[in-house]
Amino acid sequence: MKKIFLTVLALALFSTSAFGFSFFKKNYSSKLQTVPLFSSELTSGNSVWAGTFELVWNDLMDNVVKAPIEFTDGKNTLAENLNLQKFNKDMLSEKAYYTAHGIMNKTLKKTIETALYEKFAEKSDILDGMSWNGRAFLVYAILKKNFEFLNAFYELKKEYFAKNKKKVKYFGITDENNDSLRDSIRVLFYNSDKDFALKFYTKADDCVILYRTDEKTTFENMYEDVLSKTNDYAGEHDFTSKDKLKVPYLDFRTKHYYKEIENKTIKGTEFTIGKAMQTVDFKMDNKGVKLKSEAALIMKMSLRPTPKEARKFYFNDTFVLYLIEKDKPYFALRVADVEGL
Repeated sequence: MKKIFLTVLALALFSTSAFGFSFFKKNYSSKLQTVPLFSSELTSGNSVWAGTFELVWNDLMDNVVKAPIEFTDGKNTLAENLNLQKFNKDMLSEKAYYTAHGIMNKTLKKTIETALYEKFAEKSDILDGMSWNGRAFLVYAILKKNFEFLNAFYELKKEYFAKNKKKVKYFGITDENNDSLRDSIRVLFYNSDKDFALKFYTKADDCVILYRTDEKTTFENMYEDVLSKTNDYAGEHDFTSKDKLKVPYLDFRTKHYYKEIENKTIKGTEFTIGKAMQTVDFKMDNKGVKLKSEAALIMKMSLRPTPKEARKFYFNDTFVLYLIEKDKPYFALRVADVEGL
């Protein structure tokens, strides 16, 4: 089964301290709920999940703390769910992600920037907004996907979406478009014009599933519904010459801070999570999909001071003595032989 990068995309989805961030040159959407887990409950009309934050958490667990994350002030539901590691690197192509961690100095910043350029020909949207003075510890991840549909779909005229007051751009297939585009789509099920799902094949290993539903539970539950309804569906799975397709163009950017785990000290360590954040930059048009998501944990390091050796101020060899008044010496003495004095 092909890897499903966009596991479920419901058509209803539309659209300076050492530990702080300074965002710039990006118009981030404030009308979008970002959830940390595939199983997180959705509370907003527009919601998004990307596995990036889980990659960061997994790296913190496996390579930094080397144990499940617990906080000194008691149980934390989000931390406990993240500790389950239901999403991990094995679910992605190695070409799709990059992770790094270490003390936040200019060397680490340069290492990450070089890796992003070499692997993705990409620049980070968040690194320049961080402080790199060596006083904090960073765990970082990026997820990058660009892929095209097997063939570009037709651009359709602008129409309204749901109850939106402005018309939006659409792409798709009409009765007039009797061509190979239909071969790039598989009907998973069609129970009514309010309950259906399609799979779109691409030029990569990825595919896109669009599920038309009014449900709002979790992305996990809705995906299970897709699988169940697909299994039960006995109708035509081909996208026939009578079928029509209409999909809105999507283009948004969002950032989110997971406040419920910020300012928490990790048990058994000297780390306190200062900032826990994630960005998502997503675009889908008639040609394909572009996704860029970054996540970061910035942690304070409350390192215990290293005991210093006792300093010995023994004037038992040659020395110089000054007598001073009003910051001006008025007497000076060099002592090399005490017996002579």
